[in-house]
Amino acid sequence: MQTRSLLDNSFGNQAVSPAERRQRIGVVFDAIAPRYDLMNDLMSFGIHRLWKRTLARRVAGVKGLAVDLAGGTGDVARLLVDGRRQVVICDPSLPMMRAGKVRGHAGLTWLAGEAENLPFADASVDLLTVAFGLRNATHLGSALAEIRRVLKPGGRFVCLEFSRPEALLAPFYDLYSFLVIPRLGALVAREPLAYQYLVESIRRFPDQTDFAALMAQTGFAGVHWENVSFGIACLHFGTRPHET
Repeated sequence: MQTRSLLDNSFGNQAVSPAERRQRIGVVFDAIAPRYDLMNDLMSFGIHRLWKRTLARRVAGVKGLAVDLAGGTGDVARLLVDGRRQVVICDPSLPMMRAGKVRGHAGLTWLAGEAENLPFADASVDLLTVAFGLRNATHLGSALAEIRRVLKPGGRFVCLEFSRPEALLAPFYDLYSFLVIPRLGALVAREPLAYQYLVESIRRFPDQTDFAALMAQTGFAGVHWENVSFGIACLHFGTRPHET
């Protein structure tokens, strides 16, 4: 499917309705689903797998129901399966989840859903993770409020997302992002415009400090972050506080 007609200059414009933005983002991920994991390996030289393993280690002690939001092909969710958790992948893209199921899915449940309207009851989730997906939410504040709603009191939230690298690295990272990644998208995934959107979405996502502030404003407690690879990506942590 060609994405040119959907990824025009008005993609990030406020005039685009939430429904239209949601539909456009869905087309992006449906188009790149077959080669999504391969592209992640090529774009990050495989380092994204180390970041995701770090995420899994940081939540190793959390039991119960774990939801990997925007879990796509299930690479993070598979790291969360340890015999003590029920692990659910929740993603709005059926093609992405189908691509993941082909690789096997022992111990995983797959569920269609989006960040702004999670298909879980209030206070029902012990752990919610999201890796490189929250920046695609139509309304970030609403998505965070939904995440807080479904977490149990004391439940943990971890978001792995691209962020702002250290100053000495930033110019080289920008050149790589805007010049190399879309060309890789053209060569490997045959969707250069889709990867142009993904690069631009990274730039629109709040940096470490701003996202931590937004989490705190939404009512998360214990908010902190951990940079990985000199701030190219960042792990953001928070919990739903116990009621007082």
